[in-house]
Amino acid sequence: MALMPKRVKHRKVQRGKVRGNATRGNFVAIGEFGLMALQGGYISARQIEAGRIAGNHYLAGEGKVRIRIFPDKPVTATAAETRMGKGKGEPEFWAAVVRPGTILYEIQGAPLETARVALNRIAHKMPIRVRMVSRRPSV
Repeated sequence: MALMPKRVKHRKVQRGKVRGNATRGNFVAIGEFGLMALQGGYISARQIEAGRIAGNHYLAGEGKVRIRIFPDKPVTATAAETRMGKGKGEPEFWAAVVRPGTILYEIQGAPLETARVALNRIAHKMPIRVRMVSRRPSV
């Protein structure tokens, strides 16, 4: 089932621009390995769910996939062949706004090679460029 907020203050929001690098959620916090965004953009709730399923399917209970992003932005669209001037369209889907450096997924409790393949399968589902990162050693 796709992620979406339980309730929101406003049904429709403006697009805005994805500028700058991530200042929050930009390090591996829960697991040992993570998938970091190299580009900014939107990731829809369906794409997040597809990545989760692909990762969990490969791990097969050997580890756990954690999602670090949440789709809280409604993306609207008007119907095809609609004339101008009829207002903003209805919400089509929910998306997470991602900046470069954001950790999208983390894998916990799996060896390096298994985690590498699982994150590679998740990366194929993402609409932006990503790379695998590991947890920094604690000082």
